[in-house]
Amino acid sequence: MTSASLISKKTYWIVVANESSAIVYAQDKQRGPLREMFSLHNEAARKKTADLISDRGGRSFDSHGQGRHTMVKEKTDPKKHASIMFAKEIADRISKAKHKGNCRGFALIAAPRFLGVLRDALSVSANADPFFTVDKDVVGQDTDFIEKLLSGH
Repeated sequence: MTSASLISKKTYWIVVANESSAIVYAQDKQRGPLREMFSLHNEAARKKTADLISDRGGRSFDSHGQGRHTMVKEKTDPKKHASIMFAKEIADRISKAKHKGNCRGFALIAAPRFLGVLRDALSVSANADPFFTVDKDVVGQDTDFIEKLLSGH
């Protein structure tokens, strides 16, 4: 079966993710075998912070006096921003699948540091909760390992 036909079939989705990668598996039943549907990658997560920053914030003179300062009030961590954008991309894919009726429900298995970001993105985009979550980084593990992890929940 091709990836496109798996996505159009109404299945349960198992999303295995961390800040740099996400693999989405399908199951016909909540306790069935896993089939990989597609994967997403966040190249920005692999880069150094200095490589993500294009330049410094704008500079301005004080209205009174000789001082000069940055115009940026709050600095955002580029790695965190990339992580949030990646979580939104994952959430959008789930939301679209649920809207089309291709996804009966979904589960999340994500690195603890990424799970909260992903939950926040899902609450806004997909407006749905996973049927269960596991806070463990298992990206790169084989499907047997993930199936055993799922059977424990």
